[in-house]
Amino acid sequence: MQRLFIYFILLFPLTISAQQLTLKDAINIALKKNFDIEIANNNVAISKINNNIGVAGGLPTVTASLSDQVAVTNINQKLNTGTEIKKNGAYTNNLSGNITGLMLLFNGYRVVATKQRLEELQKQNQQILNSQIQNTIAAVMFQYYNVVKQQSYLTTLQQSITVSQKQLDIIDVKKDVGLANNADVFQSKIDLNTRQQDYKTQELIIKQAKADLLNVLLLKADSNIVVKDSIIINNNISFDKIIIASQQNADIASLDNQIKINELIEKETKAQRYPSIRASTGLNYGRTQSDAGQLLLNQSYGPFVGVNFSIPIYNGGVVKRQEQIANINTKTAKIQKQKLVESYQTQLYKTFQSYTTTLEQIKSQQNTYGLSQQLVQLVLQKFQLSQATILELNAAQKSFEDAAFRLTNLNYTAKIAEVELKRIGNLLTAE
Repeated sequence: MQRLFIYFILLFPLTISAQQLTLKDAINIALKKNFDIEIANNNVAISKINNNIGVAGGLPTVTASLSDQVAVTNINQKLNTGTEIKKNGAYTNNLSGNITGLMLLFNGYRVVATKQRLEELQKQNQQILNSQIQNTIAAVMFQYYNVVKQQSYLTTLQQSITVSQKQLDIIDVKKDVGLANNADVFQSKIDLNTRQQDYKTQELIIKQAKADLLNVLLLKADSNIVVKDSIIINNNISFDKIIIASQQNADIASLDNQIKINELIEKETKAQRYPSIRASTGLNYGRTQSDAGQLLLNQSYGPFVGVNFSIPIYNGGVVKRQEQIANINTKTAKIQKQKLVESYQTQLYKTFQSYTTTLEQIKSQQNTYGLSQQLVQLVLQKFQLSQATILELNAAQKSFEDAAFRLTNLNYTAKIAEVELKRIGNLLTAE
């Protein structure tokens, strides 16, 4: 039975189908599984729950209390009427309860400022989430297009191997008719083996690039994926439009929220200088019962209403210092925003210069790449006709490889610059 099973496997080998991965698929996987995005989502949910007038202290509070105390006491009372009450082990029960409603009427508009601060916190957490989404999409694109770039290198090496194989075939034919020697054969085989080794090395680089991509996607490094794609560059990015779009950058918007939050904290702190007014109402109930004594039963109940007015007079200068600290925090947030804006503007300028310069280089390099292809074919034909040497053919192959590698690098560099411009401009999407 075991032999039959082995024989079955040999006849029908097990195959593991590789999953084709598109850029859109990769981005969607990352957005669903990224830990930082999950944390940011949770923070948004928390801030949304907290964004409530009740949390800000603007809603009334209602409390209820109940107390029941039983005691055994020794009573010894002498009344002015001459009556004397004396009893040991008398049972006494005190029952009391109340329901109280408390409503804040005024506290220097602190409730209003607190509610606005909670709204800004919710907006800020949403911007932090947006920023994390943009960063995640950019990270996926960087790794995805790196795989595409490395695979393009592999294609170039494969083309060069094909030329080396043709070179060896031509040498073998020439040797058979006495027009080549063993040195030419050995050199051709060395060239072919070298390029095959380069091919194996590049396959390893591709596996490592895929592992880096899978790491960003939080998938297992040994997952079998296939990336069939090319680098397509958007040639129509406008610097002015990117500058305008960058004003909506999530990181900058988050600092705008932080400035407003700090300003509202200043208002909340200043509100502590104002008087506060609270209204209260409710229902009281009290009942005292005793087996002995002058008062055997005392019971009272009924509603009540009241107003509490308090004004701060002196607290050791704590509020003043809190105001100063809040004001400094607001200034710090404004400085942080200005610093980030200037940093992004510089980064945008440098990235856009890299983007436009690389696009110009690509046009020239495409022409060079086309010429290098033609050169290889021409020298290969001349080599077949014994009008070119092995060294000339190797030089033509080297020019072709260099031109192909440089063109691929330029395409990748331009694409990365495009992605970075869109990231800062908050324009990256999963589409």
